[in-house]
Amino acid sequence: IKTGFFGNYMIEKTKIYVAGHRGMVGSAIVRKLKSLGYNNILTSSHDELDLTNQTQVQKFFEAEKPDQVYLCAAKVGGVHANNTFPAEFIYDNLMIESNVIHNAWKVGVKKLLFLGSSCIYPKLPNQLIKENAMLSGQVEATNEPYAIAKIAGIKLCESYNRQYRKSHGTDYRTVIPSSLYGPGDNYHSENSHVIPALIRRFHEAKLNKAPSVSVWGTGSPKREFLYVQDMADACIRVMSLDKSTYEKHTHPMLSHINVGSGFETSIKELAETVCKVTNYKGRIKFDSSKPSGSPKKLIDSSILNEIGWLARVELKEGLIETYEDFKKNYIV
Repeated sequence: IKTGFFGNYMIEKTKIYVAGHRGMVGSAIVRKLKSLGYNNILTSSHDELDLTNQTQVQKFFEAEKPDQVYLCAAKVGGVHANNTFPAEFIYDNLMIESNVIHNAWKVGVKKLLFLGSSCIYPKLPNQLIKENAMLSGQVEATNEPYAIAKIAGIKLCESYNRQYRKSHGTDYRTVIPSSLYGPGDNYHSENSHVIPALIRRFHEAKLNKAPSVSVWGTGSPKREFLYVQDMADACIRVMSLDKSTYEKHTHPMLSHINVGSGFETSIKELAETVCKVTNYKGRIKFDSSKPSGSPKKLIDSSILNEIGWLARVELKEGLIETYEDFKKNYIV
């Protein structure tokens, strides 16, 4: 039996369920696990398993009984999608989290990693956002339903740990990424996040020889972007930390860990970089009548950095890889 770099448990026998394996983060985690020698990876498409359906999820866990769970499945989208479908964003995400976490516990899953979101934090301009900022103020209004659902997921993990850690060995953890991008992203024309939306917009403008591209907002807000394969590395690192190390850096009711690149970029700078990467020759126009979102969102990743993890992929390098993925897989 081989042993892995991130843990001393038996790789070949560990049965790992990756919920949301077709999504950007889930697919990256699957790739990383396979590269480490994990081959007993359990996945299921939405057509096969609706994670919002309590009965289906219960039967799935009773039949499969995985050893570990990476909970990456979620309903996600950008500002427009969050504003248009707030009921779906809060309901679907609450149901997914509740069903997966509860049924994982019921069949004896001891290790689970939940993927949170930096939108759980309040609007805190000009501050480095630490883990303890959660619930210290009002979240950004444009994605409040999604943020509330993600906070609930974090508290679900913490509550099951608090009640069942001693009796059942429950060890459910949460990571909070900065804004993610990379291969496998959602490039929908209206419901995508800023990087895939810009990539598609600039690419189509180039093909159509449009004189300009319109970008929502003023361009002044700053964001911290993290390449998805860096995120996958961080997820497996956090999942594989021994209990004493994890507990040293967290608390029972403050157990999530930030994952960021440590660098922020304005939306204006991002648009200019995407313009260059896609080789678009026209002008960029910023539409200040559209919402810009939070003015700043740089998270403090010092806990994870102290543990020994650092992001490796720089933004332009990641954008080049992402654009190649878009051209290869998503152009109709």
